[in-house]
Amino acid sequence: MIERLQSDDSLVVAAHRGLKCDYPENTLLAFQKALEAGVDMIEFDLRRSKDGKVMVIHDETVDRTTNGTGKVGDLTLAELKRLDAGGWFGPSFEGLKILAFAELLELLRAYPEVLLNVEIKSSPDAVQTADQAVALLKEYGYLPRCVFTCFDASIIAYLHDTYGLKTQGFPQEEMRNFVPGPEGTYSKMWAVAMSMKLLSPQKVDDYRQMGLLVWSYCPDDDRQMYYSLGCGVTLVTCNNPFPAMRIRRQAAEAEMNGFPKGV
Repeated sequence: MIERLQSDDSLVVAAHRGLKCDYPENTLLAFQKALEAGVDMIEFDLRRSKDGKVMVIHDETVDRTTNGTGKVGDLTLAELKRLDAGGWFGPSFEGLKILAFAELLELLRAYPEVLLNVEIKSSPDAVQTADQAVALLKEYGYLPRCVFTCFDASIIAYLHDTYGLKTQGFPQEEMRNFVPGPEGTYSKMWAVAMSMKLLSPQKVDDYRQMGLLVWSYCPDDDRQMYYSLGCGVTLVTCNNPFPAMRIRRQAAEAEMNGFPKGV
């Protein structure tokens, strides 16, 4: 299923931590709204709790996105579930909870065509997080929908070498434990994602010459979207996916009316 990302026929739009522009990131509500909006892919972050449960949360600590404090890895599943993961975003979202990974996988049953960008967060137990995530995704039958990512090049290599999975990395300057050379980190990647500050047509061309798919993050307005498209990216990961989806729709309508293909 994931091989359709290799097609240049249409832009692929991914939602970064769910519909992050309008809802608290990495919550069930944010993912539900992104899926209802019709995105092609969702991106999410995985860490382990103190008792070894895979959780969907970006930061090393719970401080920014909950009413609690402390490291995710120092709190049990039960302790994490007692925290409010929505009130920080706005009073109307109070009561939302940190997701266990299995809860997100249950939601995805109703969306069998949606692709998954699975980010393993850098941590001392990232290998264990990766192993558990792969096992759960295999159990649910979702592995063919997945691209795995991490800012730690050793985890990219582990996922590639151990499981033969498709991985998405980042430019060398953004990664830890990067291994240069023809047998190094770039050889373990299927795709590379560039932030808007690093994105350029020349870099996109350089990565394509290496045989990599090239994506960008996070183009959240029309100007950034048109720049990404002009650079030649084929997938965009957005906090706000609506500009990307509108531009793609307009390009498809223009093509139907006989104009040259633009997206």
